[in-house]
Amino acid sequence: MPRFPVVRDGRLSNGLALKIAEHPGPPVVTFRLMMPVGSASDPPGSPGLAALTADLLDEGNADRTGLEVHAALDAIGARLGTEVSADATVISLTTLSRYASEGLALLADIVARPRFDDADVDRVRALRRSRLRQMRSAPSAVADRVFIETVYPEHPYGHLGVGTDESLAGFTRADVFGFHQDAYQLGIATLIASGALTHDQFVASAEGSFGKLTVRQPTKGAVAEPMCFNDVRALATNVVLVDRPGAVQSELRVGHVAAARQTPDYHALRVLNTVLGGQFVSRLNQVLREEKGYTYGVHTVFDCRRAPGPFTFQGSVQADATVESIREVLGQMVSIGGDRPVVPAELDLAQAALTRGFARGFETAGQVVRGIGQLVLHELPEDSYDRFVPEVEAVDIGGVTAAAKAHLHADRATIVVVGPAEVVGPGLDALGLGEVILVDALTDGE
Repeated sequence: MPRFPVVRDGRLSNGLALKIAEHPGPPVVTFRLMMPVGSASDPPGSPGLAALTADLLDEGNADRTGLEVHAALDAIGARLGTEVSADATVISLTTLSRYASEGLALLADIVARPRFDDADVDRVRALRRSRLRQMRSAPSAVADRVFIETVYPEHPYGHLGVGTDESLAGFTRADVFGFHQDAYQLGIATLIASGALTHDQFVASAEGSFGKLTVRQPTKGAVAEPMCFNDVRALATNVVLVDRPGAVQSELRVGHVAAARQTPDYHALRVLNTVLGGQFVSRLNQVLREEKGYTYGVHTVFDCRRAPGPFTFQGSVQADATVESIREVLGQMVSIGGDRPVVPAELDLAQAALTRGFARGFETAGQVVRGIGQLVLHELPEDSYDRFVPEVEAVDIGGVTAAAKAHLHADRATIVVVGPAEVVGPGLDALGLGEVILVDALTDGE
């Protein structure tokens, strides 16, 4: 059985944490600087600041304009990427092995010495506000926003990373600069490297660039700590309706706060989700698509974060089948942990879907550093990937049933419908799940 590359830990002379995995093959290297600073670390009243800050990192630094930064990247054939999730900010760079030192020097400058010109802040902020306006007309984006706000009220996870129009409109260079200084600090960062260099070559290249930077901890309170997150599990079902007059389909979200990545049930949850709605031949797809023809396809996911993340059903269904679809989803959430447990054929199919080809997810240096990043972020054992296949194969029917009982709660699910109120409203009332809350699609959390 293929094994995940050996990961060696270390620190630069300034204390920056290193994770290095040699990956012989094409002459390519990938670096990934990861900080546990995501949208959950947005200051109160400032949703979107972490993502805006990350978006501005490549717009120039102390020595180069934004155009010059990208020209320098192009000169070594490098690809730069930034990602902001609820839990982390990641800045990655891929280049040819022979340009590893030059690439790391650029990455260090981009992260540590961003320029944050007023003009760049204004331009990028305007682009993000334009994106928000476009999202208001996309039913799936509206449903995602309303769902997360309803499931996580007054909580670090309770907003999308893009923020709101109101918050973006008020951000200034001082806000971005201040957030960068307070939260984007290397004392909590990890530099991850993989590719066609030796461990010693990686360390030498990193020491020549990142080793020169000041490493300190973020300002107290600037980074959200998962253990400080309040328990927000709702005690009763919430039904939220966003009216789209004349729509022939309804966008649905059904779910609730579920589990963190470190849950002991993680592998059982993966199998459970695959059977319920995580693949094309799942129970929910078989019923809602194949048997009843209500949808082109639906999907479920356990988004296991540093703190308990959401379980979510998502899909678009015929408007006149909205209520019946919700009833089916809730019923399936109950029955898979009750009177309709997983059967052997479903278990075998789910385990095969999760394990066959699992090793192909770590064929490139980029895939390897991404995998290491997940281990670091969630503080997982280094042999987690080597154990994944046998642990999934060890899940039995009893384990799936127990996971369903522990982590699926139809009785306290949040239901979001983005669809025509005149069609779905009466049926939602008749479901008997409590008051239906009407929300305006034109607002975005202000």
